[in-house]
Amino acid sequence: MKSLCLKQEKKVGHRGTMQDYPGFSPSVDAEAIRKAIRGIGTDEETLISILTERTNAQRQLIVQAYQAAYGKELKDDLKGDLSGHFKELMVALVTPPAMFDAKQLKKSMKGVGTSEHALIEILTTRTSRQMKEISQAYYTVYKKSLGDDISSETSGDFRKALLTLADGRRDESLKVDEQLAKKDAQILYNAGENRWGTDEDKFTEILCLRSFPQLKLTFDEYRNISQKDIEDSIKGELSGHFEDLLLAIVRCARSMPAFLAERLHQALKGVGTDEFTLNRIMVSRSEIDLLDIRAEFKKHYGYSLYSAIKSDTSGNYEITLLKICGRDD
Repeated sequence: MKSLCLKQEKKVGHRGTMQDYPGFSPSVDAEAIRKAIRGIGTDEETLISILTERTNAQRQLIVQAYQAAYGKELKDDLKGDLSGHFKELMVALVTPPAMFDAKQLKKSMKGVGTSEHALIEILTTRTSRQMKEISQAYYTVYKKSLGDDISSETSGDFRKALLTLADGRRDESLKVDEQLAKKDAQILYNAGENRWGTDEDKFTEILCLRSFPQLKLTFDEYRNISQKDIEDSIKGELSGHFEDLLLAIVRCARSMPAFLAERLHQALKGVGTDEFTLNRIMVSRSEIDLLDIRAEFKKHYGYSLYSAIKSDTSGNYEITLLKICGRDD
């Protein structure tokens, strides 16, 4: 029975942990949330159960109903009433996806130093359509183009590649072209292993514009030509954040859930937790591929994402993350 369920889920293309809430009423939810916030002390349990059991589209309708009924922004009331990582996470849940990503990108670039890993993760894992929506949201909020901010915060080949990704021009078709894969593999070989010095632009062009299935085939062809994995060539030929970015693209082409599972593992291991990354991946993938990320996490690290979150976080923050995670594997 279980495998049948999984098959059906796959067919629908919904590999998230969050489903539409049946019998949903935005006004009923808005009122319950208002009560939970208004009372003496906050009723966090109600807030968590409503916001983690609705999809983002449903949460946006709650936000509208809340504004219409009480003349207030739900996110502002949550900010005023909650604190710490729990607050960040709850605010993330009521933010539209493109707006959430735009704000994450801004945070990655603001203040001292740039969080290159966050920039890389967001720009490599979003579809072309998502990137276009994120760029619009970015401009709406900051009155500056995403490209301008990336340009002023980064440099060199890394900047060039990020700008190409931010343009949202990656081919999204699932069809693969074997001749093109052979041709691109040869171009990559000629641009790196087969010459003195490296032609970085060729790497950027192919890795930032071809579809992921196409790249997967290209990497197979590359191995035939050079007797090396593309990862090893990138590590040998390139360096710094540009190298990190291209390696992230290769990982996404091979398996995006595995790449994101690795990011979560890094966020949760060792001393201290990287809540910035943890919140972003849990919220942004909860309706896309969190089930697959969970499976990859268990496969690669031998324990479940659920147990990793449980041992690394606490309080209402932990409860909310576990609800988004779904269940233990």
